[in-house]
Parts: sequence; structure tokens; C-alpha cells
Amino acid sequence: MSSKAMSVVIALGLIILLAANSLFIVSERERGVQLRFGQIVKADLKPGLHVKIPFVDRVRIFDGRLQALDVPQARFLTQEQKAVVVDAYIKWQIMDVQKFYKATNGDLFRVNQLLSQRADSRLRNQFGSLTLNEVVSGRRDEMLQEITTSLNSVAYDELGVAVRDVRVKKIDLPSDVSGSVFDRMSSEREKEAQEYRSKGKEMGKAIRASADRERRVILAEAYRKAETLRGDGDAEAAAIYAKAYQQDAEFYSFYRSLRAYRESFNSPSDVLLLEPDSDFFKYLNKVSGK
Repeated sequence: MSSKAMSVVIALGLIILLAANSLFIVSERERGVQLRFGQIVKADLKPGLHVKIPFVDRVRIFDGRLQALDVPQARFLTQEQKAVVVDAYIKWQIMDVQKFYKATNGDLFRVNQLLSQRADSRLRNQFGSLTLNEVVSGRRDEMLQEITTSLNSVAYDELGVAVRDVRVKKIDLPSDVSGSVFDRMSSEREKEAQEYRSKGKEMGKAIRASADRERRVILAEAYRKAETLRGDGDAEAAAIYAKAYQQDAEFYSFYRSLRAYRESFNSPSDVLLLEPDSDFFKYLNKVSGK
């Protein structure tokens, strides 16, 4: 290779090296500052292509997305001096890059440490002003909203970051008191269950008594109607018999005698003891039947 070609190659290499140390890109997910001899010359670099002085300027890039921080598990006392073990987390995001860099030198560990300390003190104060029942159910959301607002104000002023949310993942009772609390809660639930059972038995008795009373009323009404219908039927039958008897009394008497014979001698073993002149055989002894 000639000296001229070698010079061209060296020049191209220097240009590439110079461009690589002069140009840098900040993406939409990032926030950055440009430093010159350790001093900030450009804060909050916008997304896109930027230029710096090679080998003089330095660029610090930070993640601009929402960050999650697990607050170390801690033991707090409620208003009635009952201990609870709280496991919480914080969602935060860099807002003022210049303030963030000056306060922490870009050290995320220091940011997490400072936020954890401030969150711990606020959680301790809030838990100390509430009862255990309010912490578990009633006012927890309101309490966490107050902590988020307070912590966000301090974090922005001191660190240049915004606290978007503070949430409690889990609230447990310490192992030394969980047994007694569980027993107390169990006895309370058993008492409540017993009250429900007693009310249920009382309601069941009332329902059964009402149903039995209604049953007796229905049966009585049905019996009354049945007796009325039966009486009406007997009266109608008697009327029919009387009318038939009036039309031909002799034939009707003969027909009734035949039915009596059939019913009396239904079986070969039937025996009937009568006087010879009994009216029972009047139609068998005399042709006229009289």
C-alpha cells in the first residue's frame, strides 16, 4: 500500500473516531445531561441526535421510564399500639435531570435509599394515627394517597424525581401476636355465626308454624267442601230414588229384593237363617209378590 493510500485510511479512521466521540443519541425512553469537566453544560437533553466536544464533554444517560422501588419490610405500631409488618413499594420517575444529577450524582442506589427512608418515616407516622381496622380496610387508600402526595413534594424538591404512587403489597401481623389475634377473630366469627344460626332457627320455627297453620286451614276447608258435595250428592241420589219409587213402587221393591239376594248369596259358603214367613223371600214364595 502506498503512503498516499495509508494517509487516506488513517484520515478516515480519525474522522470515524472523531464522529464517534462527537455524536450521541438520546432515545425517547431516556433522560440525560452533558458534562464538561464535571460541570453540567446541557441539562435535560431532548430525544434525538446531539453533538459534544470529543474527549472533553461527557454524557450521562438515565432511564426516564417509571421505576419500581421495593421498600424494605418494616414493623409499625397502630393507634392502639398493635404491631403490623408492612411490605410496600414506590413508583417514581425522573423529572428534573439537572437536580437529580446534582443531588445523587446519578447514583440510583442513593436515590432508592433516600426514597425508602422518607417513605418509611411517613408510613410510620400514618400507621400510628390509624387503628388496625382502618389500616386493613377503611382508610388505607386515603392514607396511601396522603403519603404519595407528601413524598412526591419532598422528592421533587430534593431529588428532582416525581413519586407517582405508593402502595402496600402486604400487611401481616408479627408471629408473636398473630396467634392471639387469630384466636380472637375466630371467637368473634364463631359468636357471629351462632347468632345467625339462632336467628335462622327462630325464622325456621315461625315458617314451619305458619305452614302448619295454613295446612290445617286448607284441610279444614277441603273437608268442608267435600262434606257439602257429599251431602248434595246424597240428597240428589235420595231424590232420584224417591222419584223412581213413585213411578213404579212394586217394580222398585222387586229390584231392591233382587239386589239384596245377589249381595246376600255372593259366596257358596254364605248361610242365611230366616223365618219361613219372612218378607225377605216374598218374591220367591209368591208370584205376585204381595
